[in-house]
Amino acid sequence: MPAPLAVAEPAHPLPTTETAGHAIVRVLEEHGIRRTFVVPGESYLEVLDGLHDSSIETVVCRHEGGAAYMAEAEGKIGPLPGIAMVTRGPGAANALVGVHTAWQDSTPMVLFIGLIPLAHRHKEAFQEFDVEGWFAAGAKSVVILDVAERAQEVVADALFLARAGRPGPVVVGLPEDVIRETIERHPQPQLPVADGGMTSHDLDALREALAEAEKPLFVTGGSDWDAEASARLTRWLERHRLPAVAEWRTEGIVPFDSPSYAGPIGYGRPKPTLDVLEECDLLVFVGTLPGDVITNGFLVRQGWERRNFLVSIDPTLRGRSGAVSHHILARPSAFARDLEQIALEADERRAHWTARLREQQVAFSALPDRTPGPGRASMATVMAHLVPELDAHALVTFGAGEHTNWAHRYFPTRSYPSMVSCGNGSMGYSIPSAVAASLHFPEREVVSIAGDGEFLMNGQELATAAQVGAAPLVILVDNQEYGTIRTHQERRHPGRISGTQLQNPDFAMLARAYGGHGIAVERDADVPAAVAEALRVWRERERFVLLHVITEQRAQAY
Repeated sequence: MPAPLAVAEPAHPLPTTETAGHAIVRVLEEHGIRRTFVVPGESYLEVLDGLHDSSIETVVCRHEGGAAYMAEAEGKIGPLPGIAMVTRGPGAANALVGVHTAWQDSTPMVLFIGLIPLAHRHKEAFQEFDVEGWFAAGAKSVVILDVAERAQEVVADALFLARAGRPGPVVVGLPEDVIRETIERHPQPQLPVADGGMTSHDLDALREALAEAEKPLFVTGGSDWDAEASARLTRWLERHRLPAVAEWRTEGIVPFDSPSYAGPIGYGRPKPTLDVLEECDLLVFVGTLPGDVITNGFLVRQGWERRNFLVSIDPTLRGRSGAVSHHILARPSAFARDLEQIALEADERRAHWTARLREQQVAFSALPDRTPGPGRASMATVMAHLVPELDAHALVTFGAGEHTNWAHRYFPTRSYPSMVSCGNGSMGYSIPSAVAASLHFPEREVVSIAGDGEFLMNGQELATAAQVGAAPLVILVDNQEYGTIRTHQERRHPGRISGTQLQNPDFAMLARAYGGHGIAVERDADVPAAVAEALRVWRERERFVLLHVITEQRAQAY
C-alpha cells in the first residue's frame, strides 16, 4: 500500500488564543468592516493594538462627535453598520450626538466605548459613568462586555442588531481590564438579517388600491436602501407613470431627472409638495413613515379615513401618525423586488397627475440665472455655475440650517446614494459626513454645503480629511448668523434679534491651515471665476477645497 500523503503544517500556524481586544477587531474584520472612526483613549488600548495589524482602516478623528457622525454617515451609505470607537466619560458624552442621529434616522451603527476596570465600578473612578443610563433610551441595545470569553459573540450580535428590524445604533462598553484578558480564538459567523417581503395578500391589497386610485403618491425615505432597490423602484414607477416624493434630506432614491420624481417634502419644503399630501387619494410610504416632519408637526394627512400604505420592516411602526390602511413588513429592497409582480393597466388620470407634479418639480429645481448680480456673493449664482459642471454621480452632504435648502432645491441627486444628511436636524454633520463619503466613494465627487455656524461645530475634521486623503469640495455659506433660528425669531418676535448673530473667522485661511485649498469670494461678480478655480483645484484630487461664500443675511433658497 502506498504511504498516506503527509499534510504540510502551515509555515506560520494561526494562534489558538488572543486577547479579547484583538478578538473584537478580528470579528469586525471577518464581518467585512472596512474602517473605524476613532478618538483614542487609554481605556481601549488593547483594541487599538489589534487595529495595528488589521486590514481595517483606522480614521483618527479630532472630536468624538465628528467620529460618531462619520460612523453614522458610513452606516447610511452602507451596506454595513458604521463603527466608532471612543473613550469613557467625556468621550462617550461627546459621541452621544451621533447616536441620537442614528436613532432618529434609523441608521445601523455600532459605538464602542472604553470603560473603567471592573474593580473600580461604583467608586466614582476617573471618568466613570453609567453607560446604560446614558444610552439606553436612544440605542437599540447597550451591552457591556463583562466576560472576556463573549467578546466575539458580542461583536457579531452588535453588528446584527444594528441592522435587524428597524436599523439603529448599538452601544458596546469595553472595560479596559476585560479586553486585556486572553481567550480562546474561534470563528464567529455573521447572523443573517431578514428582509421581509410582500405576501400574496399584500400584493393583492396594493394592486387593488393602486388600480382604484386617481392620484396615488409614493413617499421614499429612510436609510435602509441600496442602489439596486432604488433602480428597481424607479423603473417600476416610470413604467406605470406614477409619482414619488422624497422625505426630507433623503433625495436620490428616485433620481432627480426621473419623470416620476416630484420633489422633496419636509421642513422648508416647496408648498406644492405639502399640498399633495392632502390632495392625493393614496399614499404609499416606502422605508419611512408619516412622522413629525413629513406631516408638518402631525397636522397634515391625519384623518382616519385617509388611505395610507406603510412599507416598513418595523412591526411597531414607531414614529408614525394618522391612519394605517395596510402595513407591508418589508425592507425597501424586498418591496422593490416584489413590486415587479404588480402590473397596472394604463390610466390617463394617473399619468396626468404625475405629469402635473413633475412639472412643478422641474420648475422648482430650474437653475437660477448664471449672470452675477450687484453686491455680495449669492448662493444662487454659485449653484448656477457649480451644478452644470458636476459629474453625473456627484454626492452632496450637509447638516442643519437654511443653507441646506440650496441642496434640496438644486443639487442633482442622480445616483443612489447621492444625498447624505441628518433627519434629526443635527448641526455639525456636514464636514464629518463629507469625510466619510469621500473615503467610502473615492471615485465620486463629494460636495458638502455647510453653514458658517454649523461648520464651526465640527470643521476641525478637515484636519482628519487632510490626514487620510479625503477630498470633498466644501461650499461654506457665510451669512454671519444662525439663519434658521433667526427666521423663527422673526416670526414670533419680529425685529427683536437675539442670540443669533455671529462674527466669523477667515474660513479660506482656516482651510489652508488645515492642509486644504481655500478660496474666499465676497462679490457676486467674482463668483463664476471662484467656482471655476475651486473645481479646477478640486479635480486634481490631491486635497479638499473650501469655497468661502460671503453672502447677505436673509438670502434664502426658497
